Amino acid sequence: MKIGFIGGGNMASSIIGGLVASGMAANNIWASDPNADSLAKLKDVAPVNTGNDNQALIAQVDVLILAVKPQIMKVVALDIAASVQAHQPLVITIAAGVTSGSLATWLGGAPAIVRCMPNTPALVRSGATGLFANSQVNDSQRQQATAILEAVGVALWVEQENQLDAVTAVSGSGPAYFFLVMEAMQAAGQNMGLSEDVAKQLTLQTALGAAQMAINSDVDAAELRRRVTSPKGTTERAINMLEEGGLRQLFAQALEGARIRAEELAIELEGE
Repeated sequence: MKIGFIGGGNMASSIIGGLVASGMAANNIWASDPNADSLAKLKDVAPVNTGNDNQALIAQVDVLILAVKPQIMKVVALDIAASVQAHQPLVITIAAGVTSGSLATWLGGAPAIVRCMPNTPALVRSGATGLFANSQVNDSQRQQATAILEAVGVALWVEQENQLDAVTAVSGSGPAYFFLVMEAMQAAGQNMGLSEDVAKQLTLQTALGAAQMAINSDVDAAELRRRVTSPKGTTERAINMLEEGGLRQLFAQALEGARIRAEELAIELEGE
């Protein structure tokens, strides 16, 4: 498998690093970007093939990853449409809000397209990515897309494209929710007399430990919570206060707001 990236930013760098770490030869990876500094940074990650000729890149690869900002996706896609039609690579897009239908139109036909929604922990190879394939994608191409995104974390398929809006709400935006909880816990610890460093380290290590327990456990998060919540103990009092404050309802409203905003962004991008 030969893979090409149009766009050499952080996500492209992350995926390239994951691919090479998982055993892919760097000389089977191409990257194109008009910014020479971006290409130089990619070279620091791995000795991949770099340049600024998108058409030449497409002629070399089986899989084309469009790692450009949603706002410039249409311009890029229109520019490479003839090359995509001529060479028919699998096209993977990581641009939020750009539907497979819009992208197919801009690319001049009905290419095989996989839309994916990664999240920022992919930068440390702990990402969670949702993927959707259009009807032109075959089983072999699905496996290729899975292998590429699993190089930076977990890759999970959805069967309806609009479910990517829910993926965006849960995992795409999700790291920020946990960062907010970490902020709040650290601040509370400091308010109770802990030093900034101690409150920070306790909070971050607790978050890491809880996530690892949940990932490795054979029971769900609710059961893990019950197991550490002793009757009439300190944890029970804290949990009761969070429940009484409407934490669950607030999260439900917040994620629904994120999902709706993802829908709105797609409509806005299609109108540009």
